[in-house]
Amino acid sequence: MQLIPLSDTAGAILALCIVLSMFALFLKETFPTEVVAIAGVALMLITGVLPYDDGLAVLSNPAPWTIAAMFIVMGALVRTGALDVLTRAAERYAKTHPKVAVVSVIGMVMAGSAVMNNTPVVVVMIPVFVQLSQTLGVKASKLLIPLSYAAIMGGSLTLIGTSTNLLVDGVARTQGLEPFGILEIMPIGLVVCAWGLIYMAIFAPRLLPDRDSMANLLSDRSKMKFFTEAVIPPDSNLIGREVTGVQLFKREGVRLIDVVRGDISLRRNLQGVELQVGDRVILRTQMTELLSLQATKELKRVDQVSAVETSTVEVLITPGCRMVGKALGGLRLRRRYGVYVLAVHRRNQNIGRQLDDLVVRVGDTLLLEGAPGDIRRLATEMEMVDVTQPSARAFRRGHAPIAIAALLGIVLLAALNVAPILLLAVLAVAVVLTTGCIDADEAFSFVDGRLLALIFGMLGVGAGLQHTGAISLVVDSVAPGLQALPPALVVFVVFLMTTTLTEIVSNNAVAVIMTPLAIGLATALGLDPRPLVVAVMIAASCAFATPIGYQTNTLVYGPGGYRFADFLRIGIPLNLSMSVLASAVIPLIWPL
Repeated sequence: MQLIPLSDTAGAILALCIVLSMFALFLKETFPTEVVAIAGVALMLITGVLPYDDGLAVLSNPAPWTIAAMFIVMGALVRTGALDVLTRAAERYAKTHPKVAVVSVIGMVMAGSAVMNNTPVVVVMIPVFVQLSQTLGVKASKLLIPLSYAAIMGGSLTLIGTSTNLLVDGVARTQGLEPFGILEIMPIGLVVCAWGLIYMAIFAPRLLPDRDSMANLLSDRSKMKFFTEAVIPPDSNLIGREVTGVQLFKREGVRLIDVVRGDISLRRNLQGVELQVGDRVILRTQMTELLSLQATKELKRVDQVSAVETSTVEVLITPGCRMVGKALGGLRLRRRYGVYVLAVHRRNQNIGRQLDDLVVRVGDTLLLEGAPGDIRRLATEMEMVDVTQPSARAFRRGHAPIAIAALLGIVLLAALNVAPILLLAVLAVAVVLTTGCIDADEAFSFVDGRLLALIFGMLGVGAGLQHTGAISLVVDSVAPGLQALPPALVVFVVFLMTTTLTEIVSNNAVAVIMTPLAIGLATALGLDPRPLVVAVMIAASCAFATPIGYQTNTLVYGPGGYRFADFLRIGIPLNLSMSVLASAVIPLIWPL
C-alpha cells in the first residue's frame, strides 16, 4: 500500500535514493547482502515505488528458478563424486609433469566452470592446488589466485557457467530482448580465457606474493605434535600460581592451550587464572619435549594422564558448512570433538584471541588442532574442507554417469534449441532425484537460499527502477555525454562501470541494475542493445581486483595467506586490460 502519493520525477528520485542507500549498506556490510536487498524491495513496496503487481511479476522471471534447478544438478555431481574426475586427473598428472600440470589443471578448471557452478569447483580444487604447490616447491599463494581467476573466466564460456549470466539473460528478456543461446557468449568467453591464461603466465609469477599460508605462519608441524593433559594434584607446588606465569608451561616447544576446571574451559581468558587442585592443564608439545617434561623433577608433582598425537590442519568454511552464522564458543568443539581452534583467518587478518565470540562466515579459514580422527569427524559432520589434502569420502560413484548425462543433456539440448533452459534444468532435476543420484533432503540443501533471496530482491528493486522511470532518468543524464564517442568506447564505458561496481558490490546486484541501464543507453544512442548486455554479462563476473568482488576470490583468500593489496596488485591491471580487450572484440561479434 502506497503511503505517500508521488509524482513521476519524485518516484524516480526516491527509487534512486533507495538504491544508493542499498549500495552504501552493501559496502558497510552491517547486514548480509540478501537482507539489504529484501529491505530495499520492501521499502519500494511500502512507498509505492514498486507496485504490488509488478513485484509479483518478478516471481515469473525464469532466471532464479533456473539457478535453483542448476544448484540441485550441481549437488548431484558432488554427491556422486563426478567432480573427483577433475581431482584425480589433476593429482595424477601433477606427479609426472608438475610444471605442465599447472596450465593443464587451470584449463580443466575453466572447462569445468563453463558448465558447472564455479564455487564447488574451486572448493574441490583448492586442496589439489595446495598439494601441487608442495610438489613444485612453491608457496600456495602463487597458485590459488590463478585458480579463482580461472573459475571466474570459465564461467563466461556459457550461459549456465555462472548465475550472473542467467540473471542478465532473465532481466534482458523482461526488457524485450531475445533470449541468449546457451553457447552464444562462448566466442567472447574464449577470448577472456585466452587472455587470462596469457596474463597469468606472464604476470602472476611476478605479481603474486611468495607467502606462507596461515598454518605455516602460526604452527610448526615438525615440532607441535601432541596434546598433553596434566592434572594438578593436592600436593602440587603449582596450586595458587597464575597459569600464564608458570615457567614450566612457557618452555620452548611447549604451548599452553587450555585449563579445564570441572567441565568448564577457562581458555577464553587464561590471564589471571590461578591453578587449583584437580585443574587439567592442556599443553601442546612435541614428543621429545613431552618426554623431557615427564622426567623433570618439578613435573613429578603433576600427574601425567594422557598424550594424544595431534595434527594441525587448515579447514575452509564453504557456503554449505553447518558452522556458518554460529559463534565458535556455542559450537563447543572441545567437548564434542576434542578439537581446538587455534586461530581464524578472515579478510586481512589472523585472529587468535576471543575466538569464542567469533561468528563464522563463508571464506573463513580455521586453524584446527586435534587428533586426526577427531578432526576428520568434525570436518565431515560440519561439511568443512581440509585445504591440505583432497577429500577421500565415499560417494555414490555408480550414479555419476547419470548426473553427468543430465548436465550434458541440458547443454546439448539447449544448444540445439530443443527446449528452454529452465524446462531442461527441471527435467534434469527430476532425473537426478528419481534415479537416486542424490536424496531430496540433501539436494535442496545445495540450493543457496540466500543467493535466491538476493536475486529476487534485486529483481524487485530493478522493477521499481523501471516502473518509476529512474532508469530513463539516468540514461537521459548520461547519454548526451556518450553520443560523440565511438560505439566501441561506449562498450568500454559500460564494461568498466560494471566491473568496477562488481568489485565493491554483489555481482548479481550490479547485473540487475546495469542490464536495463545498458539497454536504455543503447536505445537512446541508437545502438543495438545486445552488445552492451553482453558487456554487462561478462563484466559482472570479471571481478579480479578484490577478495570480496566474487565468492571464489573469498574462498582462496585464507588458504593462500593473501592480503587485500595482493588482489589489487594483480587484479586491477587484469580488469583494465580485460575492459579494453572486451570492448574491442564484442562489437566484432555483435555489431552495434
